[in-house]
Amino acid sequence: MEEKEFNTMNVIPLVDIMLVLLTIVLTTATFIVQGNLPIKLPQAKQSASIVEEKTYRITLKEDGEIFFENRHLNYDQLKEVLAAVNPGSQIVIYSDKKAKVQDLVKILDVLQEFNLKKVYLKTELMK
Repeated sequence: MEEKEFNTMNVIPLVDIMLVLLTIVLTTATFIVQGNLPIKLPQAKQSASIVEEKTYRITLKEDGEIFFENRHLNYDQLKEVLAAVNPGSQIVIYSDKKAKVQDLVKILDVLQEFNLKKVYLKTELMK
């Protein structure tokens, strides 16, 4: 019996392999969430939305650690970074509800020193 020559290529096995690879990639992919530091926000009765301009994030953890845009800094480094920030920029402070008020006040003093007036304190709505 003579073998018949195909005019087209059979792509079904290729599609099967691609679907299996796609399934593997999607099930093993890690989704990165921006600013995922473990803090517990304080609660408030009302919430204001933040207008989308250039917004910087300062995180104050329970133990007093400071993060600026998810970079760990001390107070002196925070001053250096904030000196370069445009005074019209927005600053959102994510302070853990168990953080010391004095640590928060020190951050607010630094912001005031550099004339950063658009400062917001991130809270959660009360349930």
